[in-house]
Amino acid sequence: MAEPNESVCPYCGVGCGIRYDADRESAVGWKGPVNQKGELCPKGAAAWDVVDHEERLTTPLVRVNGTLVEATWEEAFDRIEREFDRIVTDHGPDSVFFFTSASCTNEENYLLQKTARKLGTNNVDSCARLCHASTVAAMRNRFGAGAMTNSLEDLMEADVFLVTGANPAEQHPVIFRSYVLPALKSGAKLIHVDPRENATTKAADIHLPVKPGFDIPVLNAMAAVIVEEGLVDEAFVAERTTGFDGLRAYLSELDVDEEAERAGVDPEDLRAAARAYGEAGRAAIFTGMGMSQHHCGTDNVHTLINLPLLTGNVGKAGTGVNPLRGQNNVQGTGDVGGLPNALPGYRDVTDADARAAAAEVWGFEPPETPGLTEVEATHRFGDEVRAAYVFGEDPAMTEPNTNYVRAQFEKLDFCVVHDIFPTETSNYADVILPGSVWAEKSGTVTNTDRQVIRMRQNVAPPGNARTDLDILREFAARVAGLESPETPEGVFDELCAVAPIYAGMSYEGIGTGSQRWPFPEGATEGTTFLHADRFENGSKTASLRVIEHVDPADPVEDDELVLTTGRVLQHFNSGALSRRSGVLMRMRGEDVLQIHPDDAAARGIEDGARVRIENERGTVTVAAEVTPAIRRGTVFTTFHYADPLVNKLTGNALDPTAKIPEYKHSAVRVTVEPDTDD
Repeated sequence: MAEPNESVCPYCGVGCGIRYDADRESAVGWKGPVNQKGELCPKGAAAWDVVDHEERLTTPLVRVNGTLVEATWEEAFDRIEREFDRIVTDHGPDSVFFFTSASCTNEENYLLQKTARKLGTNNVDSCARLCHASTVAAMRNRFGAGAMTNSLEDLMEADVFLVTGANPAEQHPVIFRSYVLPALKSGAKLIHVDPRENATTKAADIHLPVKPGFDIPVLNAMAAVIVEEGLVDEAFVAERTTGFDGLRAYLSELDVDEEAERAGVDPEDLRAAARAYGEAGRAAIFTGMGMSQHHCGTDNVHTLINLPLLTGNVGKAGTGVNPLRGQNNVQGTGDVGGLPNALPGYRDVTDADARAAAAEVWGFEPPETPGLTEVEATHRFGDEVRAAYVFGEDPAMTEPNTNYVRAQFEKLDFCVVHDIFPTETSNYADVILPGSVWAEKSGTVTNTDRQVIRMRQNVAPPGNARTDLDILREFAARVAGLESPETPEGVFDELCAVAPIYAGMSYEGIGTGSQRWPFPEGATEGTTFLHADRFENGSKTASLRVIEHVDPADPVEDDELVLTTGRVLQHFNSGALSRRSGVLMRMRGEDVLQIHPDDAAARGIEDGARVRIENERGTVTVAAEVTPAIRRGTVFTTFHYADPLVNKLTGNALDPTAKIPEYKHSAVRVTVEPDTDD
């Protein structure tokens, strides 16, 4: 029997409250800490559909003579224990890799990363590597924290919103409708930097349709206008920054018009955007994967950070740099140590004091050498990496150049997939463990503005499936000899003892509200906006930096177009949940390629025609949507649609700092699909 207990939507990072409603037999909103009126977007409204879906995994499966067959839990874990022991004995602990899950709880991810470290490896990472790793890297480097600098509530005080590489009207609709639109109706302005017009652009005062991969020229040119026209907050720059003279000298040599034209935007529109941002009393930045998913993604964000530092738009309400996170716990997965270079609370694994502090709680010291990132690991399957535990992720679908990644999965000696549905990755599993969906578990998640929110179980897992925490506790005991707290609350208490940013939190304190980090021990509440007097790294100042443009990794030939990817309202990341929830079926389909009328005409492509998108990595066929909403020379489609899978076309180039793939710029040829009818 399902119960109407307060939980959290399993989809995007907004963190809306949802629960089961028996009268409607569906998910409904409750007045949570974020969706304060109980509002939900279409994805949240359909969230209950996955709970009793006929495709749910309900019993363990093991591969016998190439075929997956049903097994008992004892048989499944016996095999896992035997194979992990053999592989670690023969090849060492760094021969295994652990995929944590940005759609599962803090407690579950904390326990899995702890298991990896007890085993002796830092080879643990999540799909956050594919989304915002470059944003986190740049913000941690400059500010000391790789998260939203501000709260959603205080951002309503902004006079200007600069939205770069994000489409919150469709990707984070509750944030857009409940926090951004009210500010716009009160007079705030919106600047949108994106290669295509979309739902967010409709609310914008200025649209800069940047060429994919050319964000740095746009941002440098905006900074040059701010300096040139005397819009620098000189007192803030003097007190809270370093490096201004060097940046000013560099910007003085820039030709703003040339940089704008190089980036494909109108110079006057760029100047207007710079003035609006620079003249605002309070200017806030929202940034998304359009900025981060480049092989120069970290440099993109470093260039972006120059703008608030030049204008004093950090450390107060209505300002800052605010990444909009993708999945419902992508922030928390990093917070709790689901990273190859960081322990819980973002303490570096190379820091002896941090390892010693963890050892005091854990009873063992974690290894000091950073592990492999997710993409690095898959590229080394069959070589240094022999086994993988894939928890709530689908890397065979979501990683770039999927044909290559799937071939790599074939090379593993042993693979465990722990999930709720069959996935592309489960095709390569030796053991499949059936887990629990949002309504079948309790725990916490951390949303995009650092609020830790509690989930509560509404219903038991189906069939022979178990809760994810129960599965991970047995895995930890079997493989690493690790005894774990029996309840989510017990695990959370241990997490708070290890991660200083969570130290003052408690389940009782969270209640049906939230607690926001940093929440140090002894504090009565968390910090609404960061960096007010000092940056989170303890420094009074942050550096202004000269960043040069870096060309995209995929050169574009004369007959080619640039493919950029993203998602729309009815689509969610890998698509596993949104397909099964029926969201896509109830709304307009999305497997189309947006192409500008001029590019379509040059190729004889009519609206609705089937077209072939191809490069040396693969071929995808979709219907064309001829529209001026996409800029000339660029085409757009969603990134993780099941069939076809556009990630076949994305390349292996990685950001040198964050190791994030370049999803937003792939050179492709687009042609009319030949008629195969007789």
